[in-house]
Amino acid sequence: MNKYRNKNITIDGHTFPSIKEANRYCELKILEKAGEIVDLILQPSFVICPAVEWNGRKLRARKYIADFQYSIGGLKSLKIVEDAKGMRTAMYILKRSLFLSQYPEYDFREV
Repeated sequence: MNKYRNKNITIDGHTFPSIKEANRYCELKILEKAGEIVDLILQPSFVICPAVEWNGRKLRARKYIADFQYSIGGLKSLKIVEDAKGMRTAMYILKRSLFLSQYPEYDFREV
């Protein structure tokens, strides 16, 4: 159990940090099988701050890792990024803002 009191759960060989996220994965798998969504990706990573040099040191790139990414539609598909959130920490809010400013082509959703 972690500091937010959520329990890890494993489904299809993937370990999720919360029951909420695991349940959402099951819902998305059903939608994918039904053809409602395509290209389901777990834990997609997006660079929100590139690597930089500072005082002679190289600082690594910073990333936002979402819970899910998928598409809806045909030729002009809508790209969706989802995060199953229970607790909105200050770090999450900052990373979400950076993601939204740098990736406007994605429809961002919190579930």
